[in-house]
Amino acid sequence: MMGANKLTGAIAALIDEYKKAVDELIEVIEPITQQQLLKTIEPESSNTDCISIQTILTHVTASMFSYAVYIENSIGLETIRPERLQFDQVAPYISRLREALKYNEDFFNRNPEIIMEEFDQSKKINTRWGQQYDVEQMLEHAIVHILRHRRQIKNALIRMKS
Repeated sequence: MMGANKLTGAIAALIDEYKKAVDELIEVIEPITQQQLLKTIEPESSNTDCISIQTILTHVTASMFSYAVYIENSIGLETIRPERLQFDQVAPYISRLREALKYNEDFFNRNPEIIMEEFDQSKKINTRWGQQYDVEQMLEHAIVHILRHRRQIKNALIRMKS
């Protein structure tokens, strides 16, 4: 576990699931070679975030910070998104995943009274991709985002072996 966690209820549950999702992703990517990391897996993809496992991991790590920044800005903080970092080895991605998770966990530890569910549309978080979320939905989205990309990477690795 990660230090003294004073979170309770929905936040604690979601942060635990976030950590579990990150741990499962790390388990999948840890054995990846540099060649596998950089190999083009979806050459015809129009989504530049999905061309290789490298671009997927760059996208996933940047998104983890991005979701936290959306939440921070929704409570009046004026946080700037951390720089989007790309690496040519798996180890720095693993460090970045852990760093992003800690960033999220630290935020909620500092703001344990944050309103998780918001029913007033005007108080929802507006995303760049056009969705509106409350804090709970944003965190749920962040978790599922990792799960979807973990599955995508797993399937790419299976295809590389066949």
